[in-house]
Amino acid sequence: MEYHNSVLLKETVDGLNIKSDGIYVDVTFGGGGHSREILKRLGPNGKLFGFDQDEDAFSNAILDDRFQLIPENFRFLKRFLRFHGVKTVDGILADLGVSSHQFDVPERGFSTRFDADLDMRMSKRNAINAFTIVNEYSESELKRVFLEYGELKVAPAIARTIIVERDKKVINTTDELKFILSRFLPEQHKNKILAQIYQAIRIEVNQELDVLKEFLQQSLEILNLGGRLSVISYHSLEDRLVKRFMKNGMFEGEPERDFFGNFSVPFKTIEKLIVPSDDEIKLNNRARSAKLRVAEKK
Repeated sequence: MEYHNSVLLKETVDGLNIKSDGIYVDVTFGGGGHSREILKRLGPNGKLFGFDQDEDAFSNAILDDRFQLIPENFRFLKRFLRFHGVKTVDGILADLGVSSHQFDVPERGFSTRFDADLDMRMSKRNAINAFTIVNEYSESELKRVFLEYGELKVAPAIARTIIVERDKKVINTTDELKFILSRFLPEQHKNKILAQIYQAIRIEVNQELDVLKEFLQQSLEILNLGGRLSVISYHSLEDRLVKRFMKNGMFEGEPERDFFGNFSVPFKTIEKLIVPSDDEIKLNNRARSAKLRVAEKK
């Protein structure tokens, strides 16, 4: 089984505008598809760092003197690049979301297709997993998770149902969770709503939006002038943060104006939003929701 089909492979790496002797970072190494494409375009003096917190990805490490895999969450991007003697880089690539491998391994608990223990951790070192959230979060915390991260209008009712049912019996597996929430899953919308429920729990488990914000802020700090940031997101919550940060250098509000009344922003957008072709979606259905944005540091 292939570990992961890299989405928008050429477009994402093209966006980096690779210099043969540049320093680049792939913060979501996974199966190494994007990294291998970057290495093809680097000369002998180029350097590539890969980040991945998922232990399953380590076996995909590339044997190349120009490549260094860092087994950490990319929220620690700046810290671990400094550890390796790197203060600035020429380009950073991020392919957000869950890898094909993580979806296809039933026991990880990411996929709605399989029964599994409530887990959903990107890294097995995480202290909190899906079981913790479902069985230990308060009703108000559960409501927040499903409303903010799942964008579910029925979040209050879902939270109440979980509280009532877990008082009768601990909820251990994804099938048990699906069963107690079955009344919220009408057949015609079942897959969509289930995906929203899973997404909400997964984002909370892995602190995905906080991690993304920290990563984007650090990217701005360590990119050289003219350096590129190439980011693929898979749902509106991620894409909104990426779009706003690339446009304004911030997540909320508007940037300051200069003496002439012009906004002072740190990036310029390279091209418009890029999405997969129909042909790519036919080959890899998981690419269907991918959105690529590229920006250059001014």
